[in-house]
Amino acid sequence: MLLQGQKIKLTIDDLADSGDGVGRYENIAIFVPNTVPGDRLEAKLEFVKKNFAHASIERIFEPSSDRVRPKCIVADKCGGCQWQAVSYPAQLRTKQNIVLQALQRIGGFAPEVLEELISPIVGAKEGLHYRNKVTYPLATGRDGNLKAGYYQKGSHKIVNLNQCPAQDIRLDPMLEELKIDIHNQCWEIYDENTHTGLLRHLGLRIGRNTGEVLITLVTRDWDVPNLESFAQKWLERYPKVVGVILNCNPEKTNAIMGRESRCIAGKDYLLEKFAGLTFRLRADTFFQVYTEQAEKMLKIIEEELNLEGTEILLDAYAGIGTIALPLAEQVKQAIAIEIQPQATAQGKLNAELNGIDNVVFYTGKVEDMIGTINVQPDIVILDPPRKGCELSVIKYLREHCPDRIVYVSCNPATQARDLKLLCEGYIYQITRIQPIDFFPQTSHVEAIAFLKKS
Repeated sequence: MLLQGQKIKLTIDDLADSGDGVGRYENIAIFVPNTVPGDRLEAKLEFVKKNFAHASIERIFEPSSDRVRPKCIVADKCGGCQWQAVSYPAQLRTKQNIVLQALQRIGGFAPEVLEELISPIVGAKEGLHYRNKVTYPLATGRDGNLKAGYYQKGSHKIVNLNQCPAQDIRLDPMLEELKIDIHNQCWEIYDENTHTGLLRHLGLRIGRNTGEVLITLVTRDWDVPNLESFAQKWLERYPKVVGVILNCNPEKTNAIMGRESRCIAGKDYLLEKFAGLTFRLRADTFFQVYTEQAEKMLKIIEEELNLEGTEILLDAYAGIGTIALPLAEQVKQAIAIEIQPQATAQGKLNAELNGIDNVVFYTGKVEDMIGTINVQPDIVILDPPRKGCELSVIKYLREHCPDRIVYVSCNPATQARDLKLLCEGYIYQITRIQPIDFFPQTSHVEAIAFLKKS
């Protein structure tokens, strides 16, 4: 029987989708953060249950051949990245396997079938300096200085950063300088325990292809003394900063941003070039954090669909149109459904900005809207949130049978569940599954599934 505080010798065999290394001791799974498959180590049990336990590293006897020196000095503490100690080829192998295992265990697809369907994962050219958006919680340290950074894994303790190797390198000097400005201005920093104070988060967003930057402050109320003059100073100091945004989140919640934002100086959006088009991105716009990988994904979809210009395409969960608009130029008509009214409005603006007039945007839940559009699509693009598609959406697709479906997902488990439902009774068959890495140094993986009507 394992006991909390017990020290055991362990070999790490795998990486879990949580990011922890996994080994087995007396047939019990032991999860150890900051470990790499192949590590031989002594671990201290921190939390013990009947079938699994969590442990910490006491010492490493023999490091794995896939263990590398992290580029970040706080990589073992910061919760922003889990795998900086894992070589990038090993990260990609693990992510490929995460997709495979989900499709086997949850989807019920046979290993010999998946061997033919799953293409090798598309890795990133750069494993660091890729994030086009960062949002840092703020706190006051014991020394009275401002802290900004990611939370330590499993806690709300901030690991203080002045730069981050995961974010676009052009944001590094801004982070340190903005922290100094905020500290010198003596704006009261929010305390989540007492729900007092003013400043909650500092956000930065950059157009990877344009260099334009938005600075966002998330606060508990709208009254931020001298913010207008400081916002003007930031615009003057940083030529690429095009706007300073104030977002108010008065709620006692873990949600980062509130419902309303105001532009304090400059514009409330930046311009970004994506897939040959120009997009307006606001501070709260959903947009993939790795621009170049998102463009690769779109290229894969285009090549696989091989559009002829006669198709009617439905983009469910469309956001601001980052899939619908580039594909619209290659089809007869595109229809976009999006639950967020602001995103729909941005999608329409982006269509107008690019002279695209064959896209119709609808605002509402996909499960409510998909049966009301009075058009039979030839192709349906699914890019749902992590929870996957509502059962009613799957039911609609099985009943109306569009010729082809493209299912993009950031959650292999819910994607596998939904693919199983779509393929039941041989109504659809999968023609290809393409994993792609949007989040190097983390356990997250994206996958694109292509289906055709049987």
